[in-house]
Amino acid sequence: MMYLDPKADLTFKKIFAKHPDLLISLLNSLLPLSDEEQIVEIKYLPNELVPELYGRKNTIVDVLCQDVSGRKFCVEMQMEWSNAFMQRVLFNASKLYVTQLQKAEEYETLKPVYSLNLVNEIFEKDMPDCFIHNYRIVHDKNTKKVIEGLHFTFIELPKFTPHTFLEKRMSVLWLRFLTEIDSDTREVPADLLESPEISKALEEVKVSSFTDAELRTYDKFWDTIRTEKTLLKDKYEKGIEKGAIDEKIATAQRLLAMGLSVDQVATATQLTLEHIEKLKNSLNTK
Repeated sequence: MMYLDPKADLTFKKIFAKHPDLLISLLNSLLPLSDEEQIVEIKYLPNELVPELYGRKNTIVDVLCQDVSGRKFCVEMQMEWSNAFMQRVLFNASKLYVTQLQKAEEYETLKPVYSLNLVNEIFEKDMPDCFIHNYRIVHDKNTKKVIEGLHFTFIELPKFTPHTFLEKRMSVLWLRFLTEIDSDTREVPADLLESPEISKALEEVKVSSFTDAELRTYDKFWDTIRTEKTLLKDKYEKGIEKGAIDEKIATAQRLLAMGLSVDQVATATQLTLEHIEKLKNSLNTK
């Protein structure tokens, strides 16, 4: 049996934007909800968050829904991390929160907004043992004092290993599904197949359940991801190279100011004699 990676845009939406029971299971498993806060029923909302004022940004989320109590849930599968992504998440959730209130309604009617963000990159490198990051608005000296309304969960999928998250079995199964199943999968572990929810999700990512046009869209998605990664890598390497040259120039300027000859500075910094001469001339004209 051949499968597609559930993290792709096409497959992720095919699973969670069309099967409310699977989305409810995912949210209840991965969000920090108490037993009393568990979601029992949802309705899907348009996943395009349309701005009400001209000039504001239009943003797209993977899946957007609301439960019977009015709480809203925003789910995103993010393949690449950037600092701008966290700001976009904050923007999306804030917009969902403030657009609830209609004219003449009281602020007390506002319901919480939960944002679940699955990230396929490591972005908290200084926290190697923590892959689930939950954020709320808390007091800076007493974190038990909370302003309710906005809840954010970020999950670093590459950090996940089954033994690190054992308190909820369904959490482990969903994270294993997202991290273990891909286009190279030919045989699914038995414990994944034993779960009705995971088994249903697996049916949705079988290659045989996609049309040729959908498969082309799937391939194009991964081509785009690879291209973006290459461009980011090139940009990073160019930045490193520029930084190294800037450091050599600063060193050369210090050595010239100390009275070393052009030849000595060129040898020490590996910059060309012509480059050192120009630096020396610019220092002499100051």
